[in-house]
Amino acid sequence: MIKFSNIQVGDYLMGEYNGKLWEGEVTRLNGDEKQVCLQTDVQEFWFATNHLQGISLSDEQLLKLNFTKEKLDDGTVKYKKGAFRVVTASDKDFSSVEIWYREDRRRNPDIQFVHELQNHYYQMTKVHLTKEMV
Repeated sequence: MIKFSNIQVGDYLMGEYNGKLWEGEVTRLNGDEKQVCLQTDVQEFWFATNHLQGISLSDEQLLKLNFTKEKLDDGTVKYKKGAFRVVTASDKDFSSVEIWYREDRRRNPDIQFVHELQNHYYQMTKVHLTKEMV
């Protein structure tokens, strides 16, 4: 379960309804009832936080967010979007990441899901991380 306080408009999450998972973007938040509105490929749906889950951070997800990928000589992989960087041990191992934007460098922040990366990205750049090209 994701804490309501960790969700922001623009985050990408998965919502579960009747056993089916829907990937979507958070478009609205209802703080009174702790509900989140996700825009899916079908329509908007409201979900309680106990029916939400994060999208695991992966090579595929970073490429969907329009990061470019660079394999380095030491086996690590650098993902780039504008001046923002994500470095992982490999394109299959996201257990340890390093992120930086200009002089703000963060080693091993607790990032397991796309929305957590989006929140760090926003804190560092003051711009929402979306699928748009930079």
